[in-house]
Amino acid sequence: MHSKIIGTGGYLPLKILTNKDLESIVDTSDEWIFQRTGIKQRHIADDNETSSFMATQASIDAMKSANIKANDIDLIIVATTTPDQVFPSTACIVQNQLKIKAPAFDIQAACTGFIYALSIADNYIKTGMCKNILVVGSEKYSSLLDWGDRSTCVLFGDGAGAVVLSESSTHGIISSHIHADGIYNDLLNVENNYIQMKGNEVFKIAVNTLGSLVDETLDKNNMKKKDIDWLIPHQANLRIIKATAKKLSMSMDQVVVTIDKHGNTSAASIPLALNEAVKDGRIKDDQVILLEAFGSGFTWGSVLLRY
Repeated sequence: MHSKIIGTGGYLPLKILTNKDLESIVDTSDEWIFQRTGIKQRHIADDNETSSFMATQASIDAMKSANIKANDIDLIIVATTTPDQVFPSTACIVQNQLKIKAPAFDIQAACTGFIYALSIADNYIKTGMCKNILVVGSEKYSSLLDWGDRSTCVLFGDGAGAVVLSESSTHGIISSHIHADGIYNDLLNVENNYIQMKGNEVFKIAVNTLGSLVDETLDKNNMKKKDIDWLIPHQANLRIIKATAKKLSMSMDQVVVTIDKHGNTSAASIPLALNEAVKDGRIKDDQVILLEAFGSGFTWGSVLLRY
């Protein structure tokens, strides 16, 4: 038995914070931010737009897209580093809001969270334990930002993305690959409730690691670069995205880029980008898509799938 994405959904807060807006908050400029990151704006959640609220809205959108009802869902997995509270899990809050009677749990792998969650969900379906799984990435990174630290406050945004992963007789997810190495945990972490990052070191390791991840994914499946129709990367930095595309010998026309509009939404970035590309018709049936991410931990991973 295989698993296939049959519906996608997304939610972005209404409030938009542009680079120009940030010029009045911190010593920076639109040009400086855009040249180094590719970001033009990001969405910032209001107090009532919690990670669970955004996850619920994205899930409703995904279930509508998949044309399935709440009682069809067998499991809920929410990837988040910004839970509403320590416990209960954000997934349990989402479960209650959606009136779904199914197991629910969070996973935390920072920006690679959605990849980890999708890999877990795939295995639940392959073993026959579930038929329909709601997989969500939801983040409220504005709650972790020091608005006086220009090296981090310009990078992140809020939002949620979701997919419905379902049992299928044909290949959807072809393979998944997840990794971690805690030796680098001091390069990107949260200290005293704020994100701390050594940007240059993270950038170098991310580019090299993602390059190796591409090789691993292709080699595992005896595939060539030309077999990939779309790259949907984690949206952290446009230079990292371009480096990965170059590794795949891909035109940027084959890469889904949302970082200019969303900033880095951590575990929400891949499902948000996937949802956008599905809804606007860029991604079509039977196309091969590579999802890949790198995040704090360090964690990294990929999912290769046929849509």
